[in-house]
Amino acid sequence: MVSCTTELEQRRGQYAIRGTLQYSGAADSLSAMARPKVLESLLQGHATPEGTQRFQKRFVRTQPDHFYRPIAGGTLVSALGLGTYLGDCDDSEDARYTSTTRAALERGVNLLDTAINYRCQRSERAIGQAVRTSVATGVVNREEVVVCTKGGYIPLDRIPPATKEGYRGFLDSEYYGPGVMRPADVVSSGHCLAPGYLEDQIERSRKNLGLDVIDIYYLHNPEQQLDVLSRPDFLTVMRNAFSTLEEHVSRGVIGCYGCATWNGLRVPPESRNHLSLEGLVAIAHEIAGEDHHFRVVQLPINLAMTEAVRLPTQCVRDDRVPLLEAASRLGISVVASATLMQSQLARALPEQVRSAFPGFETDARRAIAFSQSLPVAAALVGMKSLSHLEENLAPPTVG
Repeated sequence: MVSCTTELEQRRGQYAIRGTLQYSGAADSLSAMARPKVLESLLQGHATPEGTQRFQKRFVRTQPDHFYRPIAGGTLVSALGLGTYLGDCDDSEDARYTSTTRAALERGVNLLDTAINYRCQRSERAIGQAVRTSVATGVVNREEVVVCTKGGYIPLDRIPPATKEGYRGFLDSEYYGPGVMRPADVVSSGHCLAPGYLEDQIERSRKNLGLDVIDIYYLHNPEQQLDVLSRPDFLTVMRNAFSTLEEHVSRGVIGCYGCATWNGLRVPPESRNHLSLEGLVAIAHEIAGEDHHFRVVQLPINLAMTEAVRLPTQCVRDDRVPLLEAASRLGISVVASATLMQSQLARALPEQVRSAFPGFETDARRAIAFSQSLPVAAALVGMKSLSHLEENLAPPTVG
C-alpha cells in the first residue's frame, strides 16, 4: 500500500494541512500504470469558450441553464467538477477513475481536477487516459473539456522509497542532482515553488496527462511556504512563481493559473498562513499588467466550512469582506473543494439542512447543492463509481 498525497487530519473539529510524505510496501507494488509513460505525441488543443458552449448545448435537455457557469473568462464549466484526490495507488483504482471520468464526460461534466502528487501521479495519468480516449472515440472534443492540475508538493513515482534515506536519495537523483531545485527551496520536507521546479512539474504533468495544454494550473497550497518563510520572502517566492506561470502561458502550455489552497484564504489577515487575494492579484498585475492570467482560486467551501461565505478574511481596499465577495470584486473565479468533506457530509445531515434543500434524495446531493448555490464556478467532488456520479448529478424532484 502506498500513501503519497498530502494528508488531512482532523484536529479538535477542524482540518489542518500536513505536508508529510509516507510510503510502505514492496518494491513491486506499483505496476506499469504508475511508471512514466512515453507518448508519441501530446493531444493538441485546449478548452475554449466556443467549445464549452457547444458542450453545454448538447446537455440542454438534461441539465438546467445554471449548471454551466463561466470560469476564468468566457469558458464554461459544469457546476459539478470531478475530483481525484483520494484512493489507493493501484491498477483497480486507476481503472475506476478512468471509467468514471469517461462516464462524467458522457453525462455533461467537463471540469476535471487533479494534481501531480495525487496517488503518486496516477490520478493525472488516469484523467489523461480518459480524456484522450473520449476524444479519440468522438465523445468530446478537446476544446470542450477543462483540465486542471496543481504543482507544489513533491510527487512520488514508480517505486516509493521505503525509508527517509531512500527519499533523500530520490530527491538527490531526481531533483537536486539535475539542478531542478535546491534543498533550500524545499519547505516541510516536500513543498517547493521555485521556478525551475515549477517548470519541471508542468512538463511532467503534461506528459502524465498526455495533453499539450493544461487549461488551469494551480499553485498547490502556497500557504505551506509560510510555515517557514517570512512574509517578505514568501512574496518574493510568489512573484517568481507567478512570473514563471506567465511565461508558460506565453508559451501556450497552460491556459491560465491560480492558487488551490486549504486554509490560506479562509483565515484572517492576522494569521501566519493568511493569503491576501488582493495581494495575489497585485503581484500578477505587477508582473503582467492588466492582461495577467491569474484567474482562479480553489478552497474548501461546504456546509461545515463556511468561512468563504461568512467570515471577513479578506481586505479589498479599505473593506474587510469574505472571500467570495473579495473574489467577485477582483474578478477572480472560485472553485469549491472538499464539497463532501471526504464523505462526512454525505450522511446524517440535520433535518434543518435537509428541509432547506427539498427535492433531493440524498444528503450528499444536498451538500453539493449547498456549495453550488453559492457564487462559485463549480463544486468539486471525488468520484470513482458510476453510482456516485449519477447520484451527484441527480436533479431535484418537483412537486
